[in-house]
Amino acid sequence: MQRTMADPRIIDIALDDKTILWRSADVEQERRIAIYDLIEENSFKAVRSWEEGYEGPYRVFMRVADGRLVIEIRRTDDSPLEAVILGLASLKRAIRDYFAICESYYQAIRQATPQQIETVDMARRAIHNEAAEQLKARLDGKIEVDFDTARRLFTLICVLHIRA
Repeated sequence: MQRTMADPRIIDIALDDKTILWRSADVEQERRIAIYDLIEENSFKAVRSWEEGYEGPYRVFMRVADGRLVIEIRRTDDSPLEAVILGLASLKRAIRDYFAICESYYQAIRQATPQQIETVDMARRAIHNEAAEQLKARLDGKIEVDFDTARRLFTLICVLHIRA
């Protein structure tokens, strides 16, 4: 049995674009930034240990199936390790609230004063932070992530929920 050096981070992440019907330019920009920032800096460690001792780095593929989030964790060679499946009921309100505040934020950027934009942005960040904490709690015992990684993953979960 060959033991590999631990490198608990994501080196590649992809979303199942087949489930996404439409993305605005604003949402597409958020997706690109979240993926870029996530790849640049993240902490992602699958809690389950595998027989061969693999401990990262990981390729991740995220999708929504039957109302559940599926996080497929793969080795660097793209061979599968496991799929973590989470019910999304506990995150539905956070997703809905985040969509609503983001829409307000995008409108404010186009029409509001700098002070109004800052106020909406503070509310947006507060909702995003709370949702990241909820996601960390939902992943507990399955995947260990730091706060910034949870924030970026939540952004991508929201992108997966866009229907039209």
